[in-house]
Amino acid sequence: MAISVRAEGKKVNSNINVTPMVDVMLVLLIIFMVITPMLQKGVSVDMAKVNSPTPMPDADKEDSLLVAVMRDGQIFFGTDKVSADQLTAKVKDRLANKVDKRVFIKADARAKYGAVVDVVDNVRSAGVDDVGLLTEQRQTGAAGKKPPTTGTSTGAGAQ
Repeated sequence: MAISVRAEGKKVNSNINVTPMVDVMLVLLIIFMVITPMLQKGVSVDMAKVNSPTPMPDADKEDSLLVAVMRDGQIFFGTDKVSADQLTAKVKDRLANKVDKRVFIKADARAKYGAVVDVVDNVRSAGVDDVGLLTEQRQTGAAGKKPPTTGTSTGAGAQ
């Protein structure tokens, strides 16, 4: 049986190797960069930017009803592409068992005004109590930071 004797002149290496930690952090960063755009609800729309929007935190909820009007006039209900005449029936079906009859509309800033008005009219004819028009707040200083979803809300009696 051999006895191992350490030479007292040699010191123990107590440096921390950070390379594996950096590798893990970079992998996590890449994963979050890939997954984050997939978490966006609905379709991507370049919304109109305003100076003083009204906060609408209900628009970010999981069960909120979103209608998107694209630049070329395409209409999306959630992630499903629908035509203007199908929109009323689909909204009625989704609102059948909901107490809060609220729909949020996000339109592209360059969408035709007539297309947006048609969508609002079809949503209203489905029996919606409250229509929220979603906008984004103008960037004033910090670039790159996405502002919260905001907009204006029109009640059932507003025209």
